[in-house]
Amino acid sequence: MKKIWRFSGRILKWLLLLLVAYQLWIFAHVVVWKWVNPGETSFMAIRLDELQQKNAKAELKHQWVEYAKISNHLKRAVVAAEDDRFMDHNGFDLRGIEQALKKNERRGKSVAGGSSITQQLAKNLFLSPSRSYFRKAEEAVITLMIELLWDKRRILEVYLNVVEWGNGVFGAEAAARHYYRVPAAQLGASAAARMAVMLPNPRKYEKSMPSWVVRHASAVQRRMHYSQIP
Repeated sequence: MKKIWRFSGRILKWLLLLLVAYQLWIFAHVVVWKWVNPGETSFMAIRLDELQQKNAKAELKHQWVEYAKISNHLKRAVVAAEDDRFMDHNGFDLRGIEQALKKNERRGKSVAGGSSITQQLAKNLFLSPSRSYFRKAEEAVITLMIELLWDKRRILEVYLNVVEWGNGVFGAEAAARHYYRVPAAQLGASAAARMAVMLPNPRKYEKSMPSWVVRHASAVQRRMHYSQIP
């Protein structure tokens, strides 16, 4: 029995060491990406693998552009649609989470997540679309790292450059050219609002945008002028 306990203790120690090593690996990337633009994210790798299973020559549409070359209309629209209090919280919009929980309770199912832009960025950079308590816990840890090391401008810049906007379409520049045949810098208010409301389910809305999503885009366009951005 003692041998079993000793063996279990060693396994636990190794698992803890692996967990610590993984956190340090993530932390190192967060530090580097404060100044260096990420080349490929976890979500990009997953989508590319899916596409290449159907077509070995498939490639992602993605082109990095600096913050100043992204339309302020799109910045404001994304903040209005995804995280109204982006400039005020430290990574977790507690009021938004509370509102999402109440909405889910009223509907009897999960229809709102309440995740901040920083939380979504953490997931896109390092994790997967799957849902689990471990993934949510890891997302929270990475969110804290990002908020500790990056300013809001860098967070929004990276988010807009890596977020998924369609099947194989990543980042504002690729999305603007894919949907509107213009660079991200030239997006108008209406186009920006429609792109912003796609983010919760971009691959679905790429094919067809339901009428309620179109109405949501109009509502976002009306209030995005009040959104604070870095």
